[in-house]
Amino acid sequence: MRAYRYTGPHRAELTEIPVPEPGLGDVLVRVGASGACHSDLGILAAPPGAFPVPLTLGHEVAGYVESLGSGVSGWDIGEPVVVHALFGCGRCRACVLGLENRCRVVGFDGLGLTRDGGMADYVVVPETHLVRTGDLDLTQAAPLADAGLTAYHAIELCRDALRPGTHCVVIGVGGLGHMAVQILAATTGVSVIAVDVEDAALELAARLGAAHTVRSGPDAVEHIREIVGPFPDGADVVLDFVGVTPTLDTARAVVSRGGRLALVGLGQGELTFRPTPGNPVTEMPVETSAVVPFWGNHQELAEVVALARAGHVTAETQVFPLADVAEAYAKLERGEVRGRAVMVP
Repeated sequence: MRAYRYTGPHRAELTEIPVPEPGLGDVLVRVGASGACHSDLGILAAPPGAFPVPLTLGHEVAGYVESLGSGVSGWDIGEPVVVHALFGCGRCRACVLGLENRCRVVGFDGLGLTRDGGMADYVVVPETHLVRTGDLDLTQAAPLADAGLTAYHAIELCRDALRPGTHCVVIGVGGLGHMAVQILAATTGVSVIAVDVEDAALELAARLGAAHTVRSGPDAVEHIREIVGPFPDGADVVLDFVGVTPTLDTARAVVSRGGRLALVGLGQGELTFRPTPGNPVTEMPVETSAVVPFWGNHQELAEVVALARAGHVTAETQVFPLADVAEAYAKLERGEVRGRAVMVP
């Protein structure tokens, strides 16, 4: 079979490898669609030893049940599924509660991260990591496994603060942010304010349910404040899907006293906390909290799939054949992909 494999820092190739065999409790999935993520670019750029070599990339995977390993039942051959690609130890307090994304033993384990992923013709997955997709198009199902799930989980962590009639600022309307706008519109009564540097992204956000759009830049805080009101009022929730220092500064400057910040983006920016009231423009408002969401759990993926099947969430995708996977990643790195790049074998 074909597989797009990381072979070392800044090196990957589409190569031929044997079709894997499902073991005890496993299912062999014939890949129908696999999404490309910015974190894949992080793997390619990582220093030697950071990730296994060779490693098949791809952690947003949807496909069809091809064959069953020993001990597996309850799945039909040909049944469409999406993969929950994150693995925990299965034994710690968090995993026993079904919160694999908070595993206290395994630091970072998943398909396309530490185990061969789905940027291939086939992938082996434990049966416990499959979610049925029904009649959902697999090019729509695949991005739900990370872009949809991570956005949904971030919103779930702030659910108690997302009261009808309040404001939620979404910074970055990319692969995850455009999902968040739709999930907020479908499951809350908040007024969504979308912030992005690109006009096309803001137009997309408006189509997907954002009540207001603001272009990122020096005047962004002023424009957002015109909508949410002066401090100490403000946005009850800010979701930052970028995570660079300027966007984190914007988030802090527009959140309300007692509000919530969800720092989702991996832009390696810095947000300073000081245990004093201080200046709300340069320091965190009192009673305000911040959370750093990570991916999401199996049940949340099932809920995202249900939203998509009901027509409430639609991934903006650019589809490539697996043969053009290198080109897709190059476009992603250059910022030329709107929404999510999805490979179809």
